[in-house]
Amino acid sequence: MQHTQSRPADTWSPLYFLASVGAGGLAVTFFMYLMFWVPHPGRPVPIFEDMAAALSTASPLFAAAIWIAAAGIAVFGAMNLWLLGWNLRRLKGFHASETGRSLRSTNAETQLMALPLALAMSVNAAFILGLVFVPGLWGVVEYLFPLAIVAFAVIGGIALRQLGAFLGRVIGGGGFDHVQNTSFAQLLPAFALAMVGVGLAAPGAMSVTALTAGVSVVLSTFFLVAAVLIAVVGVVIAVKSMLEHGAAVEQVPTLMIVIPLVTVLGILLLRQDHGLHIHFESHTSPGDMLALLTRLLSVEILFALFGLTILRATGYIGRFITGSETSVGSYALICPGVALSVMTHFWVNKGLVAAGLIAKFGVAYWALTGIALALQVAMIVLLVVLNRRHFGRRAASAAVPAE
Repeated sequence: MQHTQSRPADTWSPLYFLASVGAGGLAVTFFMYLMFWVPHPGRPVPIFEDMAAALSTASPLFAAAIWIAAAGIAVFGAMNLWLLGWNLRRLKGFHASETGRSLRSTNAETQLMALPLALAMSVNAAFILGLVFVPGLWGVVEYLFPLAIVAFAVIGGIALRQLGAFLGRVIGGGGFDHVQNTSFAQLLPAFALAMVGVGLAAPGAMSVTALTAGVSVVLSTFFLVAAVLIAVVGVVIAVKSMLEHGAAVEQVPTLMIVIPLVTVLGILLLRQDHGLHIHFESHTSPGDMLALLTRLLSVEILFALFGLTILRATGYIGRFITGSETSVGSYALICPGVALSVMTHFWVNKGLVAAGLIAKFGVAYWALTGIALALQVAMIVLLVVLNRRHFGRRAASAAVPAE
């Protein structure tokens, strides 16, 4: 008897780009250690030199945290780029296949926007890798910001072209299937546009050149507005369909896509706020920032509770995470946990600490930060489990030789 080997990832889908996005998001969670624990005077973000200075005087425990952060950024940053390349190599063949042509005639055409989402995440991840591991990068960063704006603008153009093709087909000629729209899958375009926007907002927060910051704020605002509009429409039409027909079990993870969307847009607003404060005399008080971050975190918690409720009601975890079935849509579970971890870091540091409600590195600080760290660890475990299930080879069937 001859055993044939196969793996779910051999049947490729655009949603495998979410594996790359999830790995990139985990690299960001490790960057939060450096962002909020390592002093970086005169700069909005920590760099290699800040890490080196901190290590020279750090306690053993603090030094361990810095090394763990660096290792996490290296491992998951590399995984993000490797998975992006793996997906890109399969994209062309998918477009030419019958499966690809069929996908472009259904609601699932918006899955193709996982491409610009992954590209934008990888540019962000590459920038973090540069900040952490390239000495002297900050000395030339002003030359890199215009290049970053161009890169994100090109990715944004790809996203808008894909979205335009989809809308042109379903609105210009009809054919959108409301019966099959029983998830938040149609929010993927909003997530992609938001990821482009947060990348475009980075120079606004970090550049010392007013023109660069101004262009950054203007362009990122466009993608912010576009993402919000698409998200609102997507939620409204999806809720109506789900109330009538119930949620599609395999697409239940998309019910929590609002969480990473809110985190990305929240960081976009924070970056814009910093740039407007530095260059254009716009000032936000610590109380205003606390209120904003608390509202954003509240939205995320509510959608987390909603998503977990439906996951439990449909038995999704038992089927697709711990059971015998696999679904590429399971990778959509990583981004919400990652995003909630990142937002918790911002809420604690830019909200509670900045407003004077808790002391930095006090008992309350570590208790709340512990939630973010627990979410991070859970998502690392989930990514490892999913990668093994989807990329690990296993016996799929037993082929009996013909007699």
